[in-house]
Amino acid sequence: MYLYQQLADQLRTRIETGFYRPEDRLPSVRVLANEYQVSLSTVQQAYHQLEDEFLIEARPKSGYFVCALRRRPSLPPIGRTTQRPVEVSQWDQVLEALTPGPLEQEVSLVSGTPNMETPTLKPLLKALSQSSRQPGGIAMLDYDALQGNALLRTQVARMSLHHGAQLHPDEILMTTGCHEAIAIAMRAVCEPGGIIAVESPGFYGALQSIRAFGMKAMEIPTHPEHGISLEALELALEQWPIRAIQVTPTCNNPLGYSVSAANKQALYRLAQRFDIAIIEDDTYGDLHYAAMREPTIKSFDEEGRVLLCSGFSKVLAPGLRLGWIAPGRYFERALHMKYVSTGSTAQHSQLAVARFIDDGHYMTHLRRMRSLYQQQRDRVLDQVQRDFPASIHVSDPQGGFLLWFECAPEIDCVRLSQQLAQEGVRFAPGSMFSPTGKYRHCLRISYARWGKAEQKALARIGQAIQEMMS
Repeated sequence: MYLYQQLADQLRTRIETGFYRPEDRLPSVRVLANEYQVSLSTVQQAYHQLEDEFLIEARPKSGYFVCALRRRPSLPPIGRTTQRPVEVSQWDQVLEALTPGPLEQEVSLVSGTPNMETPTLKPLLKALSQSSRQPGGIAMLDYDALQGNALLRTQVARMSLHHGAQLHPDEILMTTGCHEAIAIAMRAVCEPGGIIAVESPGFYGALQSIRAFGMKAMEIPTHPEHGISLEALELALEQWPIRAIQVTPTCNNPLGYSVSAANKQALYRLAQRFDIAIIEDDTYGDLHYAAMREPTIKSFDEEGRVLLCSGFSKVLAPGLRLGWIAPGRYFERALHMKYVSTGSTAQHSQLAVARFIDDGHYMTHLRRMRSLYQQQRDRVLDQVQRDFPASIHVSDPQGGFLLWFECAPEIDCVRLSQQLAQEGVRFAPGSMFSPTGKYRHCLRISYARWGKAEQKALARIGQAIQEMMS
C-alpha cells in the first residue's frame, strides 16, 4: 500500500469515528505533512483520494472540509407478491419510450445510454479507426467466428476475475449487445409457454423478450436495497414449474441496488434446491461506486447453472453492439440460439474494444465514469429534495446512472409522460418495468448526462407532480 493510501485510511477512520465531524475544516496540507512526517504531495494525494470517495471537499481559498451529511428521500417500499405467472404486456409503452418525441429540442431522460462525451473514450475511437486501416482490413467485412473474436473473449475472461468468476475464453460467447445475451439465455433454458421468475420492477427489455418467446413471467417483489425477495421466490418455486430466475443483482436496473455476496449465495442455493437456471444480467456491474464490487452469482457457480450476461453498451457505447454470455452447462444450446438469431458479431468493434482493454484504457475509463456518475447521482438527489414533494420515494443507486421514483398513488406517470413529451421532456414511466403494468405511479430517469438542460427537465417533472397532487 502506498504511503498516501495509508494516510487516507487514517483520515477516513477519523471521519467515520466522528473525530472530524461534517462541515469541520481539516488540517492544512502543511500541518498534516509535519504531523505525519510525509511530503506535501503525499498529503495532497490522500486528500484527492478522500475527495474521490466524497468524504471531503475542497473549498476555494478555504481548504478541505468534511462533506455535510445528506438528507436523502426515503427509499421505495417493497412491492406486493403476484399470485400467478402472467403474460407480458406494455409493448406499446416501450415502443413509445424508444421513439423520438415530437420536438427537435427535447431532453430525454429515458434511455440507459452512457455518457460518451468523455476524453477517456478517445483511445477507443483511435482503435476503431486503426482497425479498419490495418493490412488486410477488408477482412473486417467478412463473417467472424460464431463464438466471437478470440482476443476479446480472452480479455473478458481476464476481467471476470474482478467479480470473482474464473472463466475460460472458450466458455464465452460474444453477442450483439447484452440484450441479445439475455434473449439467448432465455431461449436456452426455457421453451414457449414456460415460466421465468423476474424481479419486480425489472428491466423492460428482458420482459419483452419473455413476451416475444411466448413465455410467462412470475413477478417477484424486490427490495430497493437487498434485491429480489428470497421468501417470495421460494414460495413461487414451490407452487409453479419455474424454469429460470432472471435477475440484475449488481447495479440493478431500475432500482440501482447491489445485492450482498451472502444474498447472492442464498439465491444460488435456492436455484440448486429447485434445480433451475439463473440468468444473471451484469451489464451495469462494472459501474459500481464502491472501491471493491460485490462478486457475481456466477462466482459461486460450480455446476454451470448460471448464465452470466454482460456487455459494453452501458460502460462504453451502445453503438458498438457488443455483449457476451458465459452460459455454463447450456453452452451448446446458447451457441445454436446465437446462430439462429444474429449469427456472428461484427469484427470491427470487437477488435477495437479488445485493443482498448489490452492497452489499459478500459480501467482508466471505468474509474472516470464511476466517479462522474456518483457525483451526478448526488447532484440529482440534492435537486430532488428541492424540487419534488416531500412524499416522494427515491432509490439510492450504488452504481450505474439510473434513478427510480415512487410518487403518491394518485399520480399517473403514464399520463404525465405523455403530457411532458409535448413540452420536450421525456422519462420512462414505471409501468414499463412490470409485466402487467404495475407502478403507474413510478418513473425512472437516467443521469448519465447531467447539465443545465437535464436539471431544468427534472425540475419540470417535479413541478408537474406537484401540480397533479394539488
